[in-house]
Amino acid sequence: MEFEMHLSKAVVRTEHASRYLQQLCKHWSHKFSVDFDPLKGRVPFSETAEVTFAADDAALTMTLSVADSSQQERMQHVIDDHLKRFAFREELDIVWTN
Repeated sequence: MEFEMHLSKAVVRTEHASRYLQQLCKHWSHKFSVDFDPLKGRVPFSETAEVTFAADDAALTMTLSVADSSQQERMQHVIDDHLKRFAFREELDIVWTN
């Protein structure tokens, strides 16, 4: 079955991108079949929603794809909340763009 995916992306400036990527992926690996290494990760939340992460020295790039655009904002909040929990030592600026 083919879904039209709605993409949104956030580039979060942080020197700890790889650490956060791994923490997020490990956290969600208890529920989902997560695939990750220190520089990239993928979390398939469902057949119609997934997030990918890419880390470098300056930023964590998060790309969310959802089939149902009504899911988009809720999923962004879920990802933001988890990232902020792991990054409590720093004030992250998370802005999603479509």
